[in-house]
Amino acid sequence: MAKILVTGGAGFIGHHVSKRLLERGDDVSVLDNFDNYYDSQLKVRNLDFIPDAKITTGDIRDKDRVRHLFREAKPDRIVHLAAQAGVRYSIDHPDVVTDVNVKGTLNMLDIAAEFGVEHFVFASSSSVYGNNRRVPFSEEDKTDSPISPYAASKKACEAFAHTYYHLHDLPCTGLRFFTVYGPRSRPDMAHRKFADLMMENEVIPVYGDGSMSRDFTYVDDIVDGVVSALDRPNGFRVFNLGNTHPYSVMDLIEHLEKGLNVKARISYKPEQPGDVERTFADITKAGRELGYSPKVKFGEGMRRFCEWYRGEHGM
Repeated sequence: MAKILVTGGAGFIGHHVSKRLLERGDDVSVLDNFDNYYDSQLKVRNLDFIPDAKITTGDIRDKDRVRHLFREAKPDRIVHLAAQAGVRYSIDHPDVVTDVNVKGTLNMLDIAAEFGVEHFVFASSSSVYGNNRRVPFSEEDKTDSPISPYAASKKACEAFAHTYYHLHDLPCTGLRFFTVYGPRSRPDMAHRKFADLMMENEVIPVYGDGSMSRDFTYVDDIVDGVVSALDRPNGFRVFNLGNTHPYSVMDLIEHLEKGLNVKARISYKPEQPGDVERTFADITKAGRELGYSPKVKFGEGMRRFCEWYRGEHGM
């Protein structure tokens, strides 16, 4: 049994990861600030799925608070998922995104090194690839042309993690998530936001012509990758965690229409700055080194999401 600290552990991906770790017998501590970026009660409700986790309310930017938690929890490994999300939010609030994502991650790395943590696993993002023309995206591709402050912050986190491995021999693994979706997702995520708008008979804004595509990856597959990486400390490494099958925005809407039995109303808008044209993961490296193999195809994942969503709304 390992002692594991999950930052952002009450959030969408975080509580799913925490639940899996608890199910296999790990001692799980959760750090979350329950901020108001979206309704904090959604995070509180997520705690119902991880009743055996030790919950601490605190901010990763509060170094004294984090250090106190380390003294109490004595974690062997870290799953660092806490972050300020939102590509579009980051354009209007680059200072907040930098403060939370970069300064907060630096605090976590610094204290993890101080306490001799065995492995520091952290969430990066497919956004670091920018508008990469070469597909699928490989970990060997350059990531020096981010097009949003959010992407730049995630690239900075990777650089700091490598630095801490080099200076302090802290094993660090960065996981580049590709458009995670599934039950209990954040309300600002496209699949959840679109579902909410459809149920309210509101218009869905589609930026561009609807051909923008994403490598939608079901949350259970992401959890598989996170847990597998956590168990394999080995220097500094970065992995793509995706599904290898991009789908367009219009594909997403069609699956929602089918799963919710509601017709979408669409309004086409100009393309938004900061949005990449497509994401498409090459998962060869993750398959080889982590045994990562996504199991949930997009159609099945959307069916599961819609089933959960209907249940939430008494449909």
